[in-house]
Amino acid sequence: MRLRLPEERPTEPPTGYKIAHPVLSQDGTRAGFTGVSLGGALPYGVLDDARCVYGRRHRAPHRRCDCGFHCVHESAVAEAMLCTAEHRAAVLLEVSVLGAYIRFERGFRYARQRVRAAAVGPCDCGATAVALADAGWGRPGWRALGAACAGCVRGRTSLSLASFARLAGEGLRVRATGGPSTGVEGPGGATAGPGGATAGPGGATASLGGAAALLGVSELVAEAALLQARLDWFQSQLGRLQDRGTQG
Repeated sequence: MRLRLPEERPTEPPTGYKIAHPVLSQDGTRAGFTGVSLGGALPYGVLDDARCVYGRRHRAPHRRCDCGFHCVHESAVAEAMLCTAEHRAAVLLEVSVLGAYIRFERGFRYARQRVRAAAVGPCDCGATAVALADAGWGRPGWRALGAACAGCVRGRTSLSLASFARLAGEGLRVRATGGPSTGVEGPGGATAGPGGATAGPGGATASLGGAAALLGVSELVAEAALLQARLDWFQSQLGRLQDRGTQG
């Protein structure tokens, strides 16, 4: 006799929580996330379908496989995973569980998801993050991003939290949590930290003037603040070069 799992037909998609690393495509045109465990090799978009990480042809989630998106029922459980050393740079996601799913005691394994919100922790220096900057690692075709304050972004490829949310699309909301407040809360739940401009080959670029039509006053103020921080950093680098030239 073949046992069947009980079927659920919820009136609205279940909500789950997970942690992941923000990523930016090599050409700077797409933003998404990559997992911290089994599916870490397969970056995904805000609205995406699961694929079998083992390359098998069955649909995810398969009962006899580990494939599919994974999440837990309670945000506190997902937040607890951020305490481990290897996951400190990850962000907390709130997701809608879509399509077929398998319910477990602590969470779901499922076929399709929509990332509704992302909570970004503080910068490594302890200040509130205002941007997501190149973390120094990635996947083929994707740069991993980490939380950064205006003073620590320097010349790295980066996006403000609001810019990342716009690039990811699908109504994603991004906010900063923890640390001394330095960001500006933008409309729609996105925290508009200074950012949006970028440096480095193949990185994303964002023009303050080009974004003016899409941003509110508070977001523009935040974008201008990071641009000023970047100018200060470049000016300090030019000062060092001039000092070396004088000494030479």
